[in-house]
Amino acid sequence: MNVELVAPDRKIWTGEAEMVIARTTEGDIGILPNHEPMLGVLVESPIRIKHGEGQEIVAAVHGGFLSVTRDTVSILAEVVELADEIDTSRARQSLEESKSGDDDEAKAAARRATARLRAVGETV
Repeated sequence: MNVELVAPDRKIWTGEAEMVIARTTEGDIGILPNHEPMLGVLVESPIRIKHGEGQEIVAAVHGGFLSVTRDTVSILAEVVELADEIDTSRARQSLEESKSGDDDEAKAAARRATARLRAVGETV
């Protein structure tokens, strides 16, 4: 299936893939070729695009939409950070700093930091 991962400022990746794993407001979803068409709202979480011989693209997404047709998956994210672009020490620091607040801004910062850390394979 053809997969496209885009943010407002750039096209991150496009190509053929075997599977996409994402998290929507309805929960985690795995998408294989010939999936039922759907539209989902993305939450802060890692996205995995499995392509080729065991290769995958991993990115933290912060909001956006996931559109699925029989042969196409479009991931339209508000913000995308590829795993190799993420500064893990900065993400850990952001997570620790967000724990000192209990307002909506602190909670959103914690969700973003958690998504970044999970995208690089750290357990939170």
